[in-house]
Amino acid sequence: MLKVQEIRELIKLVDQSAIDEFTYETDETTVTMKKSGGNTVTAAPAPAAPAERPAEPIQSSAPEVKAEPVESSSEEAPAPAAEKAADYDYEIVSPMVGTFYTAPNPESDPYVQTGSKVEKDTVVCIVEAMKLFNEIEAETTGEITEILAKDGELVEYGQPLYRVKQK
Repeated sequence: MLKVQEIRELIKLVDQSAIDEFTYETDETTVTMKKSGGNTVTAAPAPAAPAERPAEPIQSSAPEVKAEPVESSSEEAPAPAAEKAADYDYEIVSPMVGTFYTAPNPESDPYVQTGSKVEKDTVVCIVEAMKLFNEIEAETTGEITEILAKDGELVEYGQPLYRVKQK
């Protein structure tokens, strides 16, 4: 089984390369990453092959997750954009593709809310990827000014999750 850090490194390497598709297979897992304009990444566990059959290449049946590029309009007023930039200094981004959760379980309070003070090692959320629940830390000191993702929402690698006003 791949560790979260190894998956992050693979994502970074594929993202920075000219490779359009990458597949990594082990006995228990297959990770497939595909780029379509640099916006698509998929990962899925491989189905277990029966012991009596010889090993065959495994095709992932996971659906592709696509992010549509956002186009900005030239009609937007520059003043609101400047105000938004002043509200935060740092964005906490998703280190992987997965499902975003604001709390450790549905009955618990969220890790952080708008106005919460965070330290570098403060857990701000969980991103579930391949049935692994990965705690995401703030990696900065400051105050949460905006929560950009919704609980239970699918998030992409590098997608901003929180905005922080650094102290």
